[in-house]
Amino acid sequence: MTTVGTGSVLVLSATRRLTAAGVPDAARDARKLFSHATGTASSRLTITLPEPVCEKVAARYETLIQRRLAREPVSHLIGSRAFYGRDFEVTPDVLDPRPDTETLVEVALRSNFKRVVDLGTGSGCILVTLMAEVPEATGIGIDLSEAALAVAQRNAQVHNVARRVEFRVTDWLEGIDGPFDLIVSNPPYIALDEMAGLSPEVVLWEPEMALTDGADGLTHYRRIIAQALPLLLPSGRLIFEIGPTQGAAVAQLMRDAGLRHVTIIPDLDGRDRVVSAQMVGFTPQTRV
Repeated sequence: MTTVGTGSVLVLSATRRLTAAGVPDAARDARKLFSHATGTASSRLTITLPEPVCEKVAARYETLIQRRLAREPVSHLIGSRAFYGRDFEVTPDVLDPRPDTETLVEVALRSNFKRVVDLGTGSGCILVTLMAEVPEATGIGIDLSEAALAVAQRNAQVHNVARRVEFRVTDWLEGIDGPFDLIVSNPPYIALDEMAGLSPEVVLWEPEMALTDGADGLTHYRRIIAQALPLLLPSGRLIFEIGPTQGAAVAQLMRDAGLRHVTIIPDLDGRDRVVSAQMVGFTPQTRV
């Protein structure tokens, strides 16, 4: 078996090339991709990096590095992304699950719910997580993309909640029958004039229809609020993920629609990330 040097040498070289190309967190990505190329658990890399690497594995690693240099997201290269303690399949047909979205899940889990609808479900990371955390709940995942729903379905199966969820292709809540205890959504909220400022990993590799409304970033909040009100139980909640500058605007849209207990919740970095509201006359019940 012909070798081409140690793993340490390959990872160091890859880190330098990624850094020179402006790739953020280059060292982390180089190690993660080496772990994937070799089939080695990340926890064992310190032990295995000094060992020689065969030509076949080195070539596989080089292919991954070349794709990362083209700014393809690591999640696409390895096929998954961790979210709320679980690994979710990721493809170019869905948004890459982000730690910021875990804030929405945390807010949703603070109260009781039995029937949930997730609008723009994508990979299904929100809905599948809620189902896994609340075994008595059932849910519906909505998306306009059949390809995205296929990914969500596979994630539901992997995490053993497929029997309690269904996925439908529709435009938000059109044709959906309530009532629901909880409606959640991470809709396309990036304004058209903000798209140019996004990273290449987002602009080049993630589905545009899941990123922007092509307008001011608030279009889908307006539509969802109008459609959601007739489908929420008197004790129901509507929870959105938002962009960090949209808290006040989305909160006002909810108040104008007659929703109460409107709250803006920050993410771990202190940026506005979630807006939560409840139907009129609801006394909050906190999950113990």
